[in-house]
Amino acid sequence: MKKRGSGRPKGSTNKVKENVELSPYLKFIQNLLLEVMLLIRNNIQVKYAVFDGAFGHSDALQMVKLGGLHLISKLKKNSELYFPYEGAYSGRGAPRKYGERINYKNIPIKFLIKSTCEKSIKTDIYQMTMLHKLFSTKLNIVIMVKENLKTKARDFVILFSSDLDLDYEKLIDYYKLRFQIEFNFRDAKQYWGLEDFMNIKETPVKNAINLAFFMVNLSHILINNVRPQNAEFSVQDLKAHFRGSKYVDEVLKLLPQKPDPILIQQIFKEITIIGGINTD
Repeated sequence: MKKRGSGRPKGSTNKVKENVELSPYLKFIQNLLLEVMLLIRNNIQVKYAVFDGAFGHSDALQMVKLGGLHLISKLKKNSELYFPYEGAYSGRGAPRKYGERINYKNIPIKFLIKSTCEKSIKTDIYQMTMLHKLFSTKLNIVIMVKENLKTKARDFVILFSSDLDLDYEKLIDYYKLRFQIEFNFRDAKQYWGLEDFMNIKETPVKNAINLAFFMVNLSHILINNVRPQNAEFSVQDLKAHFRGSKYVDEVLKLLPQKPDPILIQQIFKEITIIGGINTD
């Protein structure tokens, strides 16, 4: 077999980066996104899709763009990002697109947006519009650099969005919401039966999943009502409270005569904290 020489094959054409064939997995996620948007479109206007670093690539960006959304995600630390070229046109060929490649150890100070220091940990936040050769459009880049001033240890995170007008604070806050979603799944599995239901048919499965996440939302509301008085109040404490309330109600039904209301309140107070963690 003859080895192909170096350089571009004769007759080859430029590939349009927007014209990508999504993998079956990305098509599956895209269909889920579209279904959710159809369900909530009359009540909630969604603009962004937030994914972790596994979706920090061009195909994922095209997937959400086809659904009319902007992507917020994370890039690898070795990502080759370039500043847009700002020099004069040479007069020949296509205008130059890519400028200088970023040096993560020496990011230009003019892009520094915020700098804070807490307990010898310095945090610098940079924001800039940059190019990546695997993406078809410019990217809104936010780089968070943390440095230990005592040990000089240094690390950084690269977040990005396809929305060039999104400011750095919102971009960071929206990306953090991804962790809240994971906490919701954890609570649904640990406390509200998401891992335990045995249904196999479509409708019962949907009902079980919806009930689990409904209880996650309801429990958050109930817990937030208690937090001003008890900042450590948890889901376990909430379940202990209602379990104890149920036990007291059932026992009171068995009594031939109800005790004094003050005594009932004392019983409720004592029984509803059994099994709690952060209750007195």
